[in-house]
Amino acid sequence: MDEEPVTATLWVFGYGSLIWDPGFPVAERRIARVQGWHRSFCMRSIHHRGTPEVPGLVLALDRAEGAACDGVAFRVAPGAEAETIGMLRARELVSSAYLETTLPVQTDDGLLQALTYVIDPDHVQYCHLPLDEQARIIAHATGGRGANRDYLWATASHLAELGIADPDLEWLAQEVRRLI
Repeated sequence: MDEEPVTATLWVFGYGSLIWDPGFPVAERRIARVQGWHRSFCMRSIHHRGTPEVPGLVLALDRAEGAACDGVAFRVAPGAEAETIGMLRARELVSSAYLETTLPVQTDDGLLQALTYVIDPDHVQYCHLPLDEQARIIAHATGGRGANRDYLWATASHLAELGIADPDLEWLAQEVRRLI
């Protein structure tokens, strides 16, 4: 009798829209933290939440000394690993502004390695803008996956439901509501 090949467990770290829209079969979710990175609206979006003419902003993990980012580690359903990686690459690497990497992720059940998409600071879509400018952009941009503000509000709302504090996102959500 032939045995099925053993596939390594695949974990994916979500810090933005993956938290509320993973798009792949999930076997398990854990609150998780990556060290040395922070969640930031530091990527101009020209596909999903903006256009080349009117870019929006999307979240990325940006390297920062002493920083930490709380999010969700997803264990991909067994047998769906290859399909999940393909889907994530199509979704996250659409403009090559993200780099696909594996990072150590701390959970209450221990340390694990998770596939993670981080910003390429040398890419043309990388930006570092003050929060008030981020709010103005997010309030008005729309792309192929919808309004930039809906992306912000969904992420902030799901972080709050999970008990994950992110003061910058909370401020942005409130400020965008005020602006529109």
